[in-house]
Amino acid sequence: MPVGVPPMGGPLGRSRSRLSASGLTTFLRCPRQWYLTRKVGLSSPSSIGQVTGLVIEDALCRILMHRPGMMDSLDALRTWAYVLCEEEAQTAWHEGEEAWNARLWKRDDSDWSTVEVENYEMKLRHGIDLFLEEVEACFSKKGGPYLDQYRSGSSPFKVPSPAWGEIPSFPVPDKVRSLQARDWSIEHPFQWQKKGEAIQWNEAWEIARPWFKDPRVHQPQRMFHPEGWAAGELDLVLRWDGRVRLVDIKSGHSGGTFAESLQHQLRFYAWLWSRTEEEGMVANMEGWYLSSKERIVYKTPSEEELTSMDGEFFSINEQMRSMGEGASMLPANPEKIVADHLNACSGDAPGCGWCSVSFENLETAGPMNDTTRERMLEGVEIQSPCMPFSDIPSRVDVSGELIAQWGPLPNHFNEPVLGAMLKAGEATIAIEEAEPGAFPHLHNSSETKVVIKNALPGVWRDQPRLYVDGDSEIVPLGDAEHTSTRIGLLRTRANVEGLVLSIRQQSGMRLDGRPWSMLAFHLWDGKEVAEVVAFGSAMSERLLSLQPGEKIRLIGAELGWRAGLVQLRIDVRKTRIELSGTAFPSKGI
Repeated sequence: MPVGVPPMGGPLGRSRSRLSASGLTTFLRCPRQWYLTRKVGLSSPSSIGQVTGLVIEDALCRILMHRPGMMDSLDALRTWAYVLCEEEAQTAWHEGEEAWNARLWKRDDSDWSTVEVENYEMKLRHGIDLFLEEVEACFSKKGGPYLDQYRSGSSPFKVPSPAWGEIPSFPVPDKVRSLQARDWSIEHPFQWQKKGEAIQWNEAWEIARPWFKDPRVHQPQRMFHPEGWAAGELDLVLRWDGRVRLVDIKSGHSGGTFAESLQHQLRFYAWLWSRTEEEGMVANMEGWYLSSKERIVYKTPSEEELTSMDGEFFSINEQMRSMGEGASMLPANPEKIVADHLNACSGDAPGCGWCSVSFENLETAGPMNDTTRERMLEGVEIQSPCMPFSDIPSRVDVSGELIAQWGPLPNHFNEPVLGAMLKAGEATIAIEEAEPGAFPHLHNSSETKVVIKNALPGVWRDQPRLYVDGDSEIVPLGDAEHTSTRIGLLRTRANVEGLVLSIRQQSGMRLDGRPWSMLAFHLWDGKEVAEVVAFGSAMSERLLSLQPGEKIRLIGAELGWRAGLVQLRIDVRKTRIELSGTAFPSKGI
């Protein structure tokens, strides 16, 4: 499996600068929808369908990991698997309920009590039926080309299909404590028949089992383009018959509003697979719909099409990287047509919400509740000592002497980035990539006395910091003709106030298995929107109870950047938070 680490050094969370399958399909539907939801990060209230899709896929994978005993027929195998479907449906329902209750912002018309365990069981049975079609085909072909190799005790693949009782494959095993010392075995291990004997139904299940994301592996299990600008996460890969077939699982049916995006998504996966040069070419691509038990098959792109997609996808990624700077205007200015798709959209494409909001339709468009609509119509008046987002400095030039280099080392998002140190007089300041790979030549300067142009000023752990990205530049001091900003005069904090538009909480595991958590919400100052984040202990109970439509003032928020956009960070010691429904005067738009 072409699952590994990005070229910039080590796995990481989803980067807003990388092209992904879901990001590509969103961009193709509506560029402004991609910009606001993916790059700016504006979220919408959670729906039950979103939670269902996640827990059902995990449950189906757990069923596929089971290893049946001897079975005398396909019907017996199906009966055995249906019992697992009933058990896993209960587990998935409770996992979904827990995940739903943890969501901070939900659709008003959604109630978890309406979710039926029987519906979950039906979806899982349909998924198993689709897989059993593969098992039956494998049985009819006497186990396929790899039967003898399996019976000899070895796997034909570099990364085997996940199974209970086998050691999981971690992309970075060195970060996992006591991996080999753990007991992964099960009470009744799988038994293969001897070479030359007739294929058995349980062997056909074992051989036909696809690769999928192992639920025991907390590290990202993604494909990465060799140059690092694209990444993808597959659902299933069938390969038992010597062919590679990519499968994407959908919990709904093929008539949904987003169905058209499936082919674009699968074509992206096929392209990315081909560029990793791993384990053969893709034979075809499939979508498995669990509600309607449909298998939709697509032809794989030709070599000519794959070559064309190289340029197409790289061009799209370049457009994505160039869109937006600093804070983002919302609603879009209807009188200004912006070349990079930052003007308002028509609202006709599936998923359009925030992107279609304009001053003319503020009362009806967008995923907003009544309180948010009312207060957006009132507007926000910025009072001292706060400033509008447009006044936050986004780019500075700083001169000095490079005195140290390091990395890649983890940043506050646990992503590996390059770093350096700049000295000017008695002051020093750290320089860091804004994102992994954002400025890969940070250590390449042949001169030590330099000017860092178009850097992003910020702060981390109470120390000023400069972030560099694709718009930044390092030039020798003698070649620069401009005025530099003194390190001591850099603006590294901001006082802001505004209306909460969206909120979400994220959590997960780091590479070494340690947990992380983050709260993110977006503020609107009457003209522009910016992201605010809090990590770990900074996530107070009051912040976690925030709801869209509330007004909030932040004094001394740390200034940071994400994909070239401003990102304010709450310092648990130095950021003062003021929450009030009436403290902030309003004015009409």
